Amino acid sequence: MSAPRQKHGKKAPYRRSRQRDRILTLLRSTDSHPTANWLYARLRKEFPDLSMGTVYRNIGILVEQGLISRIAFGSTFDRLDAKVAPHYHFICEQCGAIHDLDVAPNKDILGRISPPKGFEVRRHEIELYGLCAKCTARP
Repeated sequence: MSAPRQKHGKKAPYRRSRQRDRILTLLRSTDSHPTANWLYARLRKEFPDLSMGTVYRNIGILVEQGLISRIAFGSTFDRLDAKVAPHYHFICEQCGAIHDLDVAPNKDILGRISPPKGFEVRRHEIELYGLCAKCTARP
């Protein structure tokens, strides 16, 4: 039996789950761009039977639904972001903190880039790297 489908061949929405709702709430309550481990540590008190697999599965569903995004910038663990509107990040090379930049995304940049023939650019990301204010203030 195949999964229920909506118009245009898309899968029907997932059933709501308390764990997924809490993951989304937690992500929307922080601007720290946490990891799955951070979520797990906060949720397992509320959901004693929660597994990391459940956390990862729900993260995947939330990403698929467009409610959160993954930030993969070369660290061991993906970081998560509930701010899904296009925006840029500053990543501290010393402490690993990720900060949203209050800069409107440059839509003209895609017009300046000529992708190889047959390629289609759908989005772009810009990350700035350096030291955050806390790290530059340290002696």
